[in-house]
This record gives sequence, C-alpha cells and structure tokens, in this order.
Amino acid sequence: MDGIVTDLIAVGLKRGSDELLSAGVVNGPSTMSNSTAATANGNDTKKFKGDGSPSAPSRVLHIRKIPNEVSEAEVLSLGLPFGKVTNLLMLKGKNQAFLEMASEEAAVTMVNYYTTVTPHLRNQPIYIQYSNHRELKTDNLPNQARAQAALQAVNAMHTGNMSLTGSTVNEGALLAGQSSVLRIIVENLFYPVTLEVLHQIFTKYGTVLKIITFTKNNQFQALLQYADPMHAHHAKLALDGQNIYNACCTLRIEFSKLTSLNVKYNNDKSRDFTRLDLPSGDGQPTIDPSVAAGFGAPGIISNPYGGAAGFAPAIGFPHGAGLSVQPVPGGLGHLGLPPGALGGRLAMHGMGPTANSVLLVSNLNPEKVSPHWLFILFGVYGDVHRVKILFNKKENALIQMADANQAQLAMSHLNGQKVYGRVLRVTLSKHQIVQLPREGQEDQGLTKDYSSSPLHRFKKPGSKNFQNIFPPSSTLHLSNIPPSITEEDLKNLFESTGSSVKAFKFFLKDRKMALIQLSSLEEAIQALIDLHNHDLGENHHLRVSFSKSTI
Repeated sequence: MDGIVTDLIAVGLKRGSDELLSAGVVNGPSTMSNSTAATANGNDTKKFKGDGSPSAPSRVLHIRKIPNEVSEAEVLSLGLPFGKVTNLLMLKGKNQAFLEMASEEAAVTMVNYYTTVTPHLRNQPIYIQYSNHRELKTDNLPNQARAQAALQAVNAMHTGNMSLTGSTVNEGALLAGQSSVLRIIVENLFYPVTLEVLHQIFTKYGTVLKIITFTKNNQFQALLQYADPMHAHHAKLALDGQNIYNACCTLRIEFSKLTSLNVKYNNDKSRDFTRLDLPSGDGQPTIDPSVAAGFGAPGIISNPYGGAAGFAPAIGFPHGAGLSVQPVPGGLGHLGLPPGALGGRLAMHGMGPTANSVLLVSNLNPEKVSPHWLFILFGVYGDVHRVKILFNKKENALIQMADANQAQLAMSHLNGQKVYGRVLRVTLSKHQIVQLPREGQEDQGLTKDYSSSPLHRFKKPGSKNFQNIFPPSSTLHLSNIPPSITEEDLKNLFESTGSSVKAFKFFLKDRKMALIQLSSLEEAIQALIDLHNHDLGENHHLRVSFSKSTI
C-alpha cells in the first residue's frame, strides 16, 4: 500500500491546491499536517506508528483508493447508514472522493465504524479519513451533474430519519417487499456458528450494522441489519441455501418484517457495529419488544452453544480470506473441516497466508509492558506461543497465537481495551511467525517462548474453556479456590493490586469458584493480569477469567 495520503489537495491535483481553493471547491483551513492520524482504514499499520495528533473531526470526509468502475451511488452508500449526505465530489481520475455529511456527529460515527470494519467497494478495501475542510462547494464545477443527480435520488430513497445517536436505526423507504434486516436460520448445526462468523460472511455483501443471535425451537437464528436493502437483497440471493461448512450449517435466509434492530449490549450474542460505547451487559441481552413481536421469540436470548460441548465457541475469518460462494453445492468457500477439527478447535482449511496467527499490538504502556502480562491477557482468548516486545519501540509487541482463529478472537475482544492507562490497538501482523533471538543476541528479556507453558487454557481437546470465552468485563470468574480461603482473603488480595471491590459471591454449589466485581473494566483487566495463577497455598493456583454474569 502506498503511504497515507493526507487529503485531496496533497496528492498533486492538476489544478494545484491553491487553484482548487480559489475555485471554491472546499472551505476551511488548507493545512494538511494532521490529517494522517484520523484515517479509518482497517488494517493499515501506519496508524499504529505513534500516537500522532489526529485532525479535528469534520463533516467532510476524504475517501481514497476507490476502484475505477465505482459509481456515485456506491460511494454515497458508504455514508447513508450514518445520516444524510449533503454533497459529493468525485475525482475518478485520482480514484478519490469528498463526501459531506449533514452533521459532524454523523461523520464521527462513520469514521468510528470504519475504523473497526474495513470498508469495501467492489470487493476492494478503501480508506476514509476526516478532511481538514469543513464544507464542499461544487455548484460551479464541471462534470458534477451525475454526482448531484445520484445524491438527490439516494437521499430521496432514504428520507427516513437514520440517526445513530440512539440505539435504533429507523430505515426510510425500502425496496418493495424488502427490508434491510435479514432473518437467518442455521440448519444442521453440527459445529457452532458465532456472531463473528456471521459478520465475516455477510459483510462480503455490504455494510453490516447490527446482529442479534438467539435460539428458537432448538435452532440457532440471527437477525442481521444491513445499511441498505440492496445489500440484504444481494446477500440473500448469494447465501440462501449455502453451507458454512461442508455438508452442515446450512443458511436459510428470509427478509424480516422488521425495519430496524435495537441492540442494547455489545457482546457475543448481539452487536451494534455503529455503537462502540454500548455496555457488554451480562451476556444474555434482552430482545427489544419490537424484535420479539417480529418473530415471536422469548424475551431472553439463550446460549446457542448448549449442546456443542468440545467445540470452539468462536471462529474468526481474517479480512481477505476470500469467502467466495462455490458454484456447486457444498461448503461456503473453501472451509473444509480437517480431521483435527474434531479435537476441539475448528481449523480453516485452505485459507492460505491470510490466515495469520501473529498479532501486532500497539500503544502499550512502555513502563508497564512485559512479555508475561501480554501472555496472560491474550491467553484468555487462545494459547500464546511467543511474545516479542520491540527493542527500540516498547509501545509495540508481536504476539504469536496457536492458530489464526485464536488470533482473530483475541483481536476482536482486546482491540480498543484500556490497559495500564493506554488504549490497545490490535491488528493482524504481516509476520507469519515471531522469531526468537539468535544465541548470544542481546534481547533484554523482551522475547519469550511460551509454546510449552503449563498455563495454556485451550491445549486440552474438549475443554470447557472453549465454551467460556467472553468479552472483557468488570466481573471476574475465579476458580481453583482452596477450602481455607475466605471471602475476606480474596477481597484483600484484589484490593492489594489497587482494585476496588464492588461485590463478591461464592458459587452456592461449589465454593471452589466465585465471582468478584470490580469498580471498572480497566481494573478488572489489570487484576486478571496480576492475579491469574496466583499461589493461594495448599497447591492451589487461582484461575481468573472474564465473566458474562453480574453480581
């Protein structure tokens, strides 16, 4: 990928930046120095280099790397889920565009969303960032008639209020008989299907805004909301009747009577990709009454993995894995199940070099970071084999997981979490393995090999740990507690690490386990790092994990 281009003016338009400003195309400051840090570009590693001073949010967004054949309507579709688009400037010769939203708030929501979900047009990734300009003026420019006509047509179609400031997206006029919400039933559920699996499959056909999963009539089902009814239409045509895995997990898809979904929690059962601020809840979010009315579901979403003991509860599909629909009946893409899949983890066969198991972790606190705490934290979501903190830049580290699925799972749960005062940035690395230092090479203990560690949570096939993977939460699950340890002992232990204990309770039927609720998510993450495997005496080492429950 070329270096990050900071704004439209900076790419050397034939007119030159001064001429473009004088022509009245854009209003606002012309300085470009701070544009780079606010880029919403998925896996672009440039954004991980230092904190940088991000450009101020603007309702004008700069879009780059647009494929040649993309139409004005397709560019507009990027912004429509987040609010009204008020202007569009296409520069097809430069494969770029300016998109002006009606409000700065809508633009911020859009950039936040596309920071976590790489936007695509015609199956190619494109890059979105704030412009330093505050307004577009295209009245007197040639060759803008098509853009303006497309803008008027699309805005007329989306006249409904699509505000994302609340928890519900109200769709405007829909295609006849079609909704942007799909109801998905997975038949012959021989292997678990997760929210992450559905997102990676369905995002190939458009922008997925929200997903709710639930079990009804002993069937795993989901409601999935696209940004546009056309996206839902294309996905239904392509995926209905397809198998996610060979000879099983068949997708049955129909249009929902609902026009929007109300997601209250972001966790393993429901997700609003436009609202990163939603709480995780207790892992069992209540379905909104309007949703329940749409399909007659019970009020509580139940765990779809109750009968799937021994199989991994989450399977990640890295970006670029190319989940193409086969022209003949069979599994979706090349997702065959090798013999090792029955051992407890589902491996993705034939995914090639894109199935990377190495993560790049950035924005670490250099005063606190150590291979051990990275091993403990990332070990919640998979078996960590190697950790390398970069010698000359200790804010960055490479972590090699046991496989690509575990790497994807760790990335999805830990990216954006605050640890020791810093917000972690986690992405897939370009490296395939983490190299150990050569013999005699000075390393200062920054590289560690944990491949034979006894602390791996998932090395035992069929382990219950596969069914107990949850997002970080302020409530921790404690286990392996010896009989002599009291509630007061455990409270004192956690408070000794600087945590504030809000609640505590032993399990009624098994006092070897307990729940402890701390005052914040950051405290809970730090306590897990500090106290997992803590020696409690009597040959008992404390086991700490994140809980889906609250006290």
